[in-house]
Amino acid sequence: MATILSVSGSPSATSRTGRLLRHLDQRLIAQGHEVVPLDVRTVPAEALLGADFRHPAIVEATELFARADGIVVGTPVYKASYSGVLKALLDLLPQYALTGKTVLPLATGGSVAHVLAIDYALRPVLNSMGAAHIVQGWFTLDRDITAQEDGSLTIAPDAAEALGQVVDQFSTALGRTPYLAAAS
Repeated sequence: MATILSVSGSPSATSRTGRLLRHLDQRLIAQGHEVVPLDVRTVPAEALLGADFRHPAIVEATELFARADGIVVGTPVYKASYSGVLKALLDLLPQYALTGKTVLPLATGGSVAHVLAIDYALRPVLNSMGAAHIVQGWFTLDRDITAQEDGSLTIAPDAAEALGQVVDQFSTALGRTPYLAAAS
């Protein structure tokens, strides 16, 4: 199956976004995919904010994007847009880092007023980076995601069903996306 890079754009170690992505990673693994998690918050700030393209963490992130067949990008929504830490990483990747990739954009937030952030803030950036196919994304309300003390996650039934459908559509799209042959 495919190799999927699962990118959490949350600056918080205890974020609902990150926990939701790791939860969805398990569904993709169960479908036979290899999933590689990347929490952008673990990339050194001096590399991100100093635009140090040669920093080992930036080089490694760039290689992870290059090796992946598909990318899941998850972000909390702040002020009607995706997170600044995610923006900082995307800005350091090659212009066409998503060429030939299938991408699933996901977002979390406290209000339905932020639902359009995926289509009007994140999707244009992903498209400009050459994504071959951006599948239907999904916005999940914070109140629909509950982290348990044992580290497990509970997702409200309607949200869980919708997320399952978009993840399954992403998985299916990975099988149908033509992979670009390497230039000789």
